[in-house]
Amino acid sequence: QLHFADQCKNCHDDKVKTFRDTFHGKATSFGFMIAADCADCHTAHKSRPTKDPNSTVHPNHLKETCGKCHGNPSSKFIQYSPHMDPAKKDTNPVVHIMYSFMEFLLVGVMLGFGIHTLLWLQRAIVAYFRGEIKKEDEGPFVRRFSKKTIVLHITVVISFLGLAMTGLPLKYFDIGWTNWLIPVLGGIEVTRFIHRFLAVVTFGYAAFHVLSIFKETILKKRYSLLWGPKSLVPRMKDLTDLLDNFRWFLYLGKPPAFGRWAYFEKFDYFAVFWGVPVIGLSGLMLWFPRFFTTLLPGYFLNIATLVHSEEALLATAFIFTVHFFHNHLRPENFPMDISIFTGKITLKRFQHERPEEYEEIVRTGRLNELLTDPPSDEVRRRCFIFGTISLVIGLLLALGIIISYVIRF
Repeated sequence: QLHFADQCKNCHDDKVKTFRDTFHGKATSFGFMIAADCADCHTAHKSRPTKDPNSTVHPNHLKETCGKCHGNPSSKFIQYSPHMDPAKKDTNPVVHIMYSFMEFLLVGVMLGFGIHTLLWLQRAIVAYFRGEIKKEDEGPFVRRFSKKTIVLHITVVISFLGLAMTGLPLKYFDIGWTNWLIPVLGGIEVTRFIHRFLAVVTFGYAAFHVLSIFKETILKKRYSLLWGPKSLVPRMKDLTDLLDNFRWFLYLGKPPAFGRWAYFEKFDYFAVFWGVPVIGLSGLMLWFPRFFTTLLPGYFLNIATLVHSEEALLATAFIFTVHFFHNHLRPENFPMDISIFTGKITLKRFQHERPEEYEEIVRTGRLNELLTDPPSDEVRRRCFIFGTISLVIGLLLALGIIISYVIRF
C-alpha cells in the first residue's frame, strides 16, 4: 500500500510528483499508514477521470471522499488541491505569486548574506594573521546577558534544532540521509509528535518574549528598548555600520564601532520575529485544516504548505551557516562563543567588539555595576559541551540541505 504511488508513477509521473510534495505523499514514503495514498482518493480498481460524474474525485463526490479521513469537511476544504504545482503559471494565481515571492526571499537573503559572509571570512582571516584581531578571553569579565535571556536562548536552541531535525526529513523525503534519520528518531509518528510539541514550545517562548517587551516598555516605561542605542529596532547607524563593514571587508577602512546590537544581530532578531508567526500560522493551518477552511478557501492549505516549507528552509539554512559564522566560526570566536550561555564576556573583548556601548557605560559611570566574576571551569565545560552538540547538529543539517539541493538539481 505504501508504494502505491510508485506504481502509479509509471503512467502518471507528473501527478505522483505533485502528490509527493504534499504531507500525504511524504509521510507515506516514511511508512505512515494513516496518511492517504493514491488509492484512498481514486480507489484501487475504479479510478476514473476527474470530470467523470462517477469518479470519487469529481467535485460532486469530494466531500464524501475527503470525509473518509477528515470527518465532515466544508465546501472550502475540498478546494485544496493535492496535485497543485505552484511553480507553474497556469496554476492558482495566488499560490503562484506566493511561490515566486518565497523563492525570491530565499534566494535573495541567502545570496546577499552569503556574499557578506564570504567577504567577512576572508577579511577576518587576514586580520587575524596580521594581529588586528585576536581571541580575548582573559582578564576582568562583564555581564552582557541576563539569566532570563540565557534561558530563553537555550530554549530557542533546543526547540529550533528539534524542529529542524524533524521537519527537514519531510522536505527531503527522497534523499538517503533522511531515510536514515527518521528511523533513528523513532519513526514518522514519533517525529510528527516531537515536531508539534516543539511548535507549542516555540509559541510559548515567543509569547513570553512579547509579554516581556510589553511589561518593560508599557508598564515600566523603558522606552529605550524601542529606539536608540539599546534597542533592537534598526536605526540609521546600522546602515552606516553596514557600509563601514563592507569598506573594511575590501581593505578600504576601519571596522565599524558597534553598539549593544550590530546590524546583523538585529536582522537575526527580526527574522525570528517574522519567522515564528509565518511558520507557526502556516503550521497551524496544516495541523488543523478543517478549522481553518471554515474561514479560508482550501487553496490556502496549498499556500500554507508552500510557505511553511520554504520559510523553514530559509530559517534553517540561514541559522546553520550565516548565524553560526557571525557568532561562532569567525577567527576571534572559533571554535565557539559561549557568552550567550554564560552571559559574560571579557572586558577587553567588550571594549573591542562594542566600543559604542562601552563608551556610553563609562560615560554614565555604570561600568562597575557590570563587572563580574569569570565563569567557572565547570560552567565553561558544560556550555562548551552543549554548544558543541548544537553546533555539530546544525552543521550536519546544513550539509544535508546542501547535499539534498545538489542531488535534486
